[in-house]
Amino acid sequence: MTNTTTHNPRGLSPQGDADPRVGLASAIALGGAAIASVDPVQLGHPTPCTEFAVRDLLGHMVFVLRRVAAVGRGEDAFAVAPTSHVADTGWVEAWNEAAQRVELAWANPGVLQRVMVLPFGELPGAAVATFYTGELTIHTWDLAAATEQRPEWDDGIVASTLFAFERFLPPTRAPEIPFDPPVAISGDRPLIERLVAWTGRRP
Repeated sequence: MTNTTTHNPRGLSPQGDADPRVGLASAIALGGAAIASVDPVQLGHPTPCTEFAVRDLLGHMVFVLRRVAAVGRGEDAFAVAPTSHVADTGWVEAWNEAAQRVELAWANPGVLQRVMVLPFGELPGAAVATFYTGELTIHTWDLAAATEQRPEWDDGIVASTLFAFERFLPPTRAPEIPFDPPVAISGDRPLIERLVAWTGRRP
């Protein structure tokens, strides 16, 4: 894949000068609410991410959040270890701890201009915030679908994320892109369904 800094480096979104950390914080809050609503008996249920059961998906979501905190601190994204040793009753605590680290790491507005190195390329912080807003939103949808939840999606954030992902993620995906090719659905479907379909889910 080419260096992703060539793709709308202002933030991958139509928000202009809007602070992408607002969307990131909203996605984190919504993900936390979904995690808090998981019944322990659902932890072994399958999810739209075929390689993950619910327990695995929770681990991946916490891992993503820890990586967001790490890159915000200027640390190596590749050094963040996969989530392990979380008790079945400990997911909310693990999520909240990681969320607090993200808030601290991204508190300085200057983080939005700093170039960060991710597994798939280099992006300024504003674009990283937008990308991870999308990834967390998509995985919250995965979790909700697996556990029969109906989150109240923020259509403004979802629309901005969809705009970004349609430009950032080409229909033909290189192996390092962490999403499957898009699934064709009608353009009049809800925004959240259009977003997850663009990342290979079947809403």
